[in-house]
Amino acid sequence: MSAHSSGAEQRKPLLDRLAALLLRVPEDREQLLGVLRQAHERALLDAEALSMIEGVLQVAELSARDIMVPRSQMDVIDVNEPRESFLPRVIQTAHSRFPVVDGDRDKVLGVLHAKELLRLYTDERTDLRDLLRPAVFIPESKRLNVLLRDFRGNRVHLAVVVDEYGGTAGLITIEDVLEQIVGDIEDEFDFDEESDHIVPIEPGAHGPRYRVRGITDIRQFNEAIGSGFSDDEFDTVGGLVTEQFGRVPRRGEQAELGNVRFEVLRADARQVQLLLVERRPSTDEQESAPGGH
Repeated sequence: MSAHSSGAEQRKPLLDRLAALLLRVPEDREQLLGVLRQAHERALLDAEALSMIEGVLQVAELSARDIMVPRSQMDVIDVNEPRESFLPRVIQTAHSRFPVVDGDRDKVLGVLHAKELLRLYTDERTDLRDLLRPAVFIPESKRLNVLLRDFRGNRVHLAVVVDEYGGTAGLITIEDVLEQIVGDIEDEFDFDEESDHIVPIEPGAHGPRYRVRGITDIRQFNEAIGSGFSDDEFDTVGGLVTEQFGRVPRRGEQAELGNVRFEVLRADARQVQLLLVERRPSTDEQESAPGGH
C-alpha cells in the first residue's frame, strides 16, 4: 500500500465525522438545534448568531397569546374621556400607538398614533375619532411567524388580539415579535424601572404567580415575593436559575428552589430573559391556614 493511500485511510474517520456533523439532515427541531450548538462550540457560529437563529425557530412555534400584553395591562384611551384626562397618561407611558375604545375594552374603535395628538393641542375643534386609524384584529392562536409577515406586508405595527368570543384578549406589537428573535429592544423611552421587573399575574393552583425579568435583583425579588434567596454568589434571578441548570436554560424548562417554582418564558443563548414564578405556600403557612393540619 502506498504512503498516499495509507494517509488517506488515516484521515477518513475525521473527514467522516466532520461530514456527519455538517451534512446530516436533522430529523427534528432538537437535532437541528444540537447541530447549531455544536457549531457554536467549535467557533463556527458566534453566540449572537446562534441566539438569533434560536429566536427564529422559537417564533415559528409561538402564537400571539404567548407574548401578548394581557387585556388588564393594556394602555388604552376611552373616546369619551376629556383630552385633559388622557393626555398626561399618554405622555407618561410614551407609547407610539394607543388602542381607542368606546367605554369598554371589547369595543375598540381604532388606533391613535401619538404624533396625531399635536392636532388635538393645536385645534380644540378636532374630534378624536377623526384621528383614528383602523385597528387590526387577530386571533390568539395566530402564529408569530405569520403575524410578522403580515405586520411587514401591511405596514402595521400593532394588532388587537381577540378571543374565541370576539372579546379583547390583549394586544401585540411588531416590536414584541422582533424581541423574540433579537432580544429586548430598548429605545430612549424605555426606562429600567424596578416596578416593571416583577409583575403579579393571576394566582395559580398552588399560590401567587409573577412574571419576572431575568435581570431582577435578588434582594428586590425576595422583598416582593417573600423569599430568602442568597445574593452572595449571584446578583440576579436569572443568574440564580441558570446556576441550577449548570447552563442557560431553554424556554419551557422548570426548576424548583425551596417553595418557589421557576419556569423559563424567554431565553437566548446567553441569558434568561423572562420567568414565570409561582410561590407555593411553605409547610408552616399551610399548617396555619384555615383547615390546615
